[in-house]
Amino acid sequence: MQQSGSHSLSAAIAEIRAAPQLIPALWRGAVPSALRTGFGSAIYFTSLNAIRENAARMPFLALPSAAVPITTAPSAASTGRHSSSLPKLSNTGNLLAGAVARSFAGFILMPLTVLKVRYESSFYKYSSLVGAARDIAAREGLRGFFAGFGATAIRDAPYAGLYVLFYEQSKRRLSSLYGASSTGPDSQARPGLDKKMGVSRSASINFVSAMVSGVVCSIISNPFDAIKTRIQLQPDGYRNMLHATRRMLSEEGFRALWDGLALRMSRKALSSALAWTVYEELIRRAQVTWNSGEGDKARSNL
Repeated sequence: MQQSGSHSLSAAIAEIRAAPQLIPALWRGAVPSALRTGFGSAIYFTSLNAIRENAARMPFLALPSAAVPITTAPSAASTGRHSSSLPKLSNTGNLLAGAVARSFAGFILMPLTVLKVRYESSFYKYSSLVGAARDIAAREGLRGFFAGFGATAIRDAPYAGLYVLFYEQSKRRLSSLYGASSTGPDSQARPGLDKKMGVSRSASINFVSAMVSGVVCSIISNPFDAIKTRIQLQPDGYRNMLHATRRMLSEEGFRALWDGLALRMSRKALSSALAWTVYEELIRRAQVTWNSGEGDKARSNL
């Protein structure tokens, strides 16, 4: 949809259905997409965790004790009212942590992003990733693997920063809402796994928070995504972000900046919800295992 300029989902589907083989056409680019998502998630969450751990030690980025709601205060930890196992940062801290981590991951994964976009596009008839990489290197050199990085960074940094901010705020509010009324068996932690809130309820809160944040941030950042795609697919026709924006607006109107929003919104909402829910649960389990090991070691020393 973003490459065609037709603004029509049905037209895009019709073009894909016209391919000789429908299933390969729908799954075209799955390998570079999986590689980018896998390595990208690893780099992003590792970077984000390191940044948040360090930011939590900085007074101007950590969540002030006076601003900590009852659901996140240390005295409330035993009441089972918060879904998060992550360091608590201020709004500024969450915004900066998400933006820096995503920008770093985006730069490292940029060559895979370009390969994915071009491999999926009908503008190029690549039969393999190696062939695509060779063609880009021959035609455009090293610079070709970083086409559209400016638009990508402007898309990803605000997206990720706002995402972490909205995600943390949503978790706090939902934890307060559900934690205050958690009296059933679901509110009880499974032994040795979750000491704050029932696992299923924590996961549900994290999943919903991540999905809502994905939808909101996708709407905000979609114009930069549409511009980025044009630059990566047609670097000769769309030289840079400013030129691409002017050309898209003059030739296709404001609507061109919102092409593919529904698809991107649903994809980002679901993928982000799954990624963050799994990430939080892995962190939670790792902390419990670590604390349990430390406790056993201390008792053995006694």
